[in-house]
Amino acid sequence: VQLQASGGGLVQTGDSLRLSCAASGRTFGSYDMTWFRQVPGKEREFVATVKSGGATYYVDSVKGRFTISRDNPKNMVFLQMNSLLPEDTAVYYCAAGRGVSWHRLPSSYDDWGQGTLVTVSS
Repeated sequence: VQLQASGGGLVQTGDSLRLSCAASGRTFGSYDMTWFRQVPGKEREFVATVKSGGATYYVDSVKGRFTISRDNPKNMVFLQMNSLLPEDTAVYYCAAGRGVSWHRLPSSYDDWGQGTLVTVSS
């Protein structure tokens, strides 16, 4: 599946952004979809997953602030980010995988979007 992430930008602390990830292919609904983020010099970090069956998982630092969702008929996955903090600044990537067991590991995913930059100023 091919992925295209969008929606990043420059915002202030406390603002909101919604990231979108558009996927190609007819079997989007069978994929587990995950958002990761990365800052220069650091490893790619798990942010949130929505499984093919709808279950969601979040890294502790975004629980209560971020919401991941998917729209299968439109082949889209979203990350609603509220109450943004400077430490949320990163390039955000969407990733797709089938039957992912270790959803927090980047190595579990074969398909990646190109990344979208989120910058939160203090």
